[in-house]
Amino acid sequence: MPDYAETEILLVEDNPTDLELALRVFKKHQLAYRIAVARDGEEALDFLFGTGAHAGRGIQIPKVILLDLKLPKIGGLEVLRRIKGDPRTRTIPIVVLTSSREEKDLMESYHLGVNSYIVKPVDFDQFSNCLKEIGMYWLLSNVPPKINAP
Repeated sequence: MPDYAETEILLVEDNPTDLELALRVFKKHQLAYRIAVARDGEEALDFLFGTGAHAGRGIQIPKVILLDLKLPKIGGLEVLRRIKGDPRTRTIPIVVLTSSREEKDLMESYHLGVNSYIVKPVDFDQFSNCLKEIGMYWLLSNVPPKINAP
């Protein structure tokens, strides 16, 4: 179990195959050691805001959130809306990583403040390389603002 106060990536993904691949890629390339996983939108919000199963832990500020849009319980766009709508979490970088090529999803994501929108490649090797590049940029190159979560 990761040290949640030091979570590097919050991976919000309900597809078990994509989830397993992402975890293997990050481990193989030593990009992140502290990855929290949420398998639906509700779990992601509970993790970030310290509610539900995570009650009492307080706000969590990962270095980056990888967010699928097609999620059970609470959809990815609503998760994005809530994160970017809260002053405590709005500066967390969010990369939408989805199978949706719908223009309305793309436009709404950027309207809500997403930092990047990536359509998941279907090819295994391309998807693996995409994840590696995401990790290298957001965890090693990007300089995030200092956030003092309560």
